[in-house]
Amino acid sequence: MLRTVVRRETHSPRTVAMLVVVVLLLLALAYAAVEIILHLVGAQPLLVGPGEALNALVAAPTALMPVAFIVAGVVLAILGLLVLILALKPGRLSRHEMEWGDRAVVVDNGVVASAVAQHLSNESGIARDDIVVGVAHRSVDVTVRPPVGIPVDEAQLRRIVDEEIAAYKLTPAVRTHLRVERPDTKESR
Repeated sequence: MLRTVVRRETHSPRTVAMLVVVVLLLLALAYAAVEIILHLVGAQPLLVGPGEALNALVAAPTALMPVAFIVAGVVLAILGLLVLILALKPGRLSRHEMEWGDRAVVVDNGVVASAVAQHLSNESGIARDDIVVGVAHRSVDVTVRPPVGIPVDEAQLRRIVDEEIAAYKLTPAVRTHLRVERPDTKESR
């Protein structure tokens, strides 16, 4: 039961994509129905009457070049493949599951990023404003910009970040990337 709740909270439903496809199909069917009704009552068609559309479809193999059919087929196949991938591939929300005994804990990536940055600031003595942390689905990127003249042990910073991330026990697991960016000491004229 908890697995289902966690999955629901960490994965995006495909409701919007499905709704767009259904609305487009309904609009196409509504247009066809309007054209048929206009034809039955003898009124002018909005774009093309059903008889003219059917005649154009029947005459298409001789009227169009085979290249046009190939291009149209490729375009339709690509659109179909995109809709199929969108329907089958799970969407991800910017959240991770944390191991917390027998409880299910889902934490937003922004919360993880803020906690890592604050912990690194507390442990290293570097100001919180000089630390930028970004958390993605499989990685944590930490950028440290220490002020000029402040010595920084990159291995120590990496150890602090790795230990903090390991303590969270995130699922799916993440890799950490740390970089230290030194400000340019040359004055611009």
